[in-house]
Amino acid sequence: MIGIVGGVGPYAGLDLMKKVFDHTLTGSDQGHVDALLFSLPSGINDRTEYLLGKVEENPAKALAEILIRLENAGATVAGIPCNTAHARPIYDLILEILNREGSRIRLLNMIEECMDFLEVLAPGVKQIGLLSTTGTYRAGIYQEALYSRAYEPIVPPIEMQEELIHAAVYDPEYGIKSVPGRIHPQALKNLDQGFAWLASQGARAVILGCTEIPLAFPEDSVRGMLSIDPTVALARALLRESHPEKLKPFNRQL
Repeated sequence: MIGIVGGVGPYAGLDLMKKVFDHTLTGSDQGHVDALLFSLPSGINDRTEYLLGKVEENPAKALAEILIRLENAGATVAGIPCNTAHARPIYDLILEILNREGSRIRLLNMIEECMDFLEVLAPGVKQIGLLSTTGTYRAGIYQEALYSRAYEPIVPPIEMQEELIHAAVYDPEYGIKSVPGRIHPQALKNLDQGFAWLASQGARAVILGCTEIPLAFPEDSVRGMLSIDPTVALARALLRESHPEKLKPFNRQL
């Protein structure tokens, strides 16, 4: 059974569940895979705020507890639809806690799955843009992963990152996390400026490195760049590991 750690943010958990269903090969209700979504946001500290030193308690503890609860409820393979949760200070502690507690649940790494997905979708392309939260940006999660596979990561300058991209997700008036159920025009404008800048710097594909960004830009491409959605990569990986015979073929490429 698939387990999904929701609440990071809540709509990102729903989006991952939907994409698991979207990529399942079936013609009936009964043909869909069994899955659990535990959306428990109230107990999970914000990942970016932790990485930036604004809160003291590592959210890894709460995330690991949810994974163990998912396992106890029957989940055998799981994913966390939050890029920032995969920063080493958080993700490594999650794995340490799971190991210490004797957990046998298989936790898939969304960043690594995204890298595999990128190689399939954009073979031969090396200039990869990235839009993300400032926590993911400063932690260098994707930069490290891209460099390790001989890609050239292209990221916005820090001023644009903080004033436009991060604000598109977190601004209290218009940020995607702050306006449940709809995307504010200002958030769209901010992100589009980021996409335009990446394209101007030669990016041919762009990683939507915050799970809220695909909610605003679900298209296959943006500003002439192929969109790489880590949530889709994770959804397909969860199916691959749990029900490979139900994984839909996928051949979209740059």
